[in-house]
Formats: sequence, C-alpha cells, structure tokens
Amino acid sequence: MKEIIFSGLILASSFVGCHEKNNKILTKEVTFKKEGELILKKASNDSILANLDIEIADTDYETQTGLMYRKNMQSNRGMLFIFPEEDMRYFYMKNTEFPLDIIYLDASMKVVSIQKNAKPYDQTSLPSEGLAKYTLEVNAGLTDQWGLQAGDFMSFKKITP
Repeated sequence: MKEIIFSGLILASSFVGCHEKNNKILTKEVTFKKEGELILKKASNDSILANLDIEIADTDYETQTGLMYRKNMQSNRGMLFIFPEEDMRYFYMKNTEFPLDIIYLDASMKVVSIQKNAKPYDQTSLPSEGLAKYTLEVNAGLTDQWGLQAGDFMSFKKITP
C-alpha cells in the first residue's frame, strides 16, 4: 500500500513539473510599432506642445503589458491606452525598465492629472486624480520640458496599416 501511495506522489509531482514548464511566460524585448500620431496642445492658446508617434494599447493584453520588457523609448514616441469608458485609473511600473511620466486624460481628451517620474519596477499604485478614458505614457521629464499641465489637451489619429 505504501508503494502505491509513494508511486502516486511521484507521478503527481511529475505532472505538476510539466504543468509549470508549459505555463512559463517567456519574455523578449518588444519593439515599437507606430499605430498613430498624437498632438498635445496648450489649453490657454492652442499652441502645440508636442507631436508624438504612438503605439496604441486597446486590448486587454496590450493594456496589461504596456511598456513592460522594453529597454527604452525614443523621446518622440509614447504609448496611448484607450479604455472603453471613463473611470479612475491606476498604473504601476512592474517590469518597466525606464522611468515614465503617466498622463491621464478624460473622455474629451483633456489632461486630468500627471504622475511624473514613475520609477522603474516600482509596483506602487499611481492613480489618476479624476476620471480618465485615456492614459499616455512618455519618457520621464518630458511633461515638464513641454510645460504640460492639467487642462491641456490632446488629439490623435490612428494609422491604418
């Protein structure tokens, strides 16, 4: 009887080992794919603050992965997250290797708030300060360089392949 139980345990542990091997998520460096163009403008005088090439995250997988596993991003690029509706948003920097400014925008594409200089690998929640439908991630320091503030706005267009 002991031999049967012992054999069963060995057999069960080998299945667990195989299961873990098959479910490992392998990561590789992800490269930028231009999917749109975005303009940030000053609310007070409609002047252009920045023109960016953007990658768009609008699926569950893209939204959850974001800029994870990337080494860097050029300063004329960003990632735009598009959500189905406005809500409080919470981002963090798990598996993100370079610092970011995280810009939250409402349904009218107006800047609600900015989380500046989000630290690489930090899993601290970085919330919006109001309801947001869009989130734009850019390299840390750019929002200060541009003078971007709450109330400024964006426009973007998707590029069809």
